[in-house]
Amino acid sequence: MEKKIKGIESQLRQAILESKMNRNQISKKSGVDRAQLCYFVQGKRTLTLKSAEKIAEVLGLELRQKKKGRN
Repeated sequence: MEKKIKGIESQLRQAILESKMNRNQISKKSGVDRAQLCYFVQGKRTLTLKSAEKIAEVLGLELRQKKKGRN
């Protein structure tokens, strides 16, 4: 069975939900407005690339290139 790769938004949303930090802590550490963060997690809004970068940094995430030969 082929494993579907999740998009960046889905992966970031999942990382926020699985984080040991609550949304208020992530908001304060990243500088991203708490309401904006909550709307993103609920799927009601998207994030700017800069906001996504700040949140990813707080959560210890990084973008990696997919290995060749994998979808």
